[in-house]
Amino acid sequence: MKCILITGAAGFIGFHITRSLLDRGDQVIGLDNLNDYYDVALKEDRLKQLERYENFTFIKGDLTDFDEIEAIFKKNQIDVACNLAAQVGVRNSIINPFVYQKSNVEGFLNIIELSKRHNIDNFVYASSSSVYGNNKKVPFSESDPVDNPISLYAATKKADELIAHSYSHLFGLNCTGLRFFTVYGPWGRPDMAIFKFTRAIIEGDEIELYNFGNMKRDFTYIDDVVHGIVASIDTPMRYEIFNLGNSNTVELEYLVKCLEKELGITAKKKLLPLQAGDMLETYADISSANDKFGFEPKVGIDEGIRKFVEWYRLHYGVSN
Repeated sequence: MKCILITGAAGFIGFHITRSLLDRGDQVIGLDNLNDYYDVALKEDRLKQLERYENFTFIKGDLTDFDEIEAIFKKNQIDVACNLAAQVGVRNSIINPFVYQKSNVEGFLNIIELSKRHNIDNFVYASSSSVYGNNKKVPFSESDPVDNPISLYAATKKADELIAHSYSHLFGLNCTGLRFFTVYGPWGRPDMAIFKFTRAIIEGDEIELYNFGNMKRDFTYIDDVVHGIVASIDTPMRYEIFNLGNSNTVELEYLVKCLEKELGITAKKKLLPLQAGDMLETYADISSANDKFGFEPKVGIDEGIRKFVEWYRLHYGVSN
């Protein structure tokens, strides 16, 4: 049994990985500041699911408060730190850059510095497919250059990868970065396309399709991502970065058709130009993660959408 610190434990991915670790018997300390970037009630509902476990401890706190985070490390013998906490959202990062610098860079530096000071066995952290920018070569490989981010959010994630590299090189800290590709599923984020589209279609509102709907995403189901994170937690490596995607790019138009089929409602669509910071396509080469720890996604978009819609209807009491 390990003692694992999960930052961002009330977030979408943080909630799922925490529950998975608790189910197998690990001791998990969950940290989250419960900010209001999206519906806090949803975060609280996730926490209610986790607080049923005796091996779970929740701490409301902020990564940017060094003394507060240091107290957690001093009080507990932490084996693994899994840093999933971050200010998310590509478009919002263009409007509120200092929030992203504070959380995603300063907060990241706090947690990795304390991991070094307290000699933890493994440091795993969330990066993002956004670091690839508008790279023309697909699928995206970890060996591809990522020196041209097209949003501040992407730039902060690239900065985290560089900070982790320096800590691994200087101090021998085991560091694994995970580039997530458009993760979705039950308990997902309301600001992301599948959740937003589902709500809008049910309520009869228009859905906004940017670049006039001509975009592709590597939608990755949450259970598959959890398997990859658990494997990274259990397999310390000196310094590695892995893509965690479905390795199958999906056109936005097909995604909408899947939602229309599951909801039994035709979507009202509003076609808009490409927004600043948006990538035209994401597509993960996952061969490295497959080779190193057997990462192999199992849930396709049709099944994943069905599972999400089932959860949405149950959670929000939608009968239609």
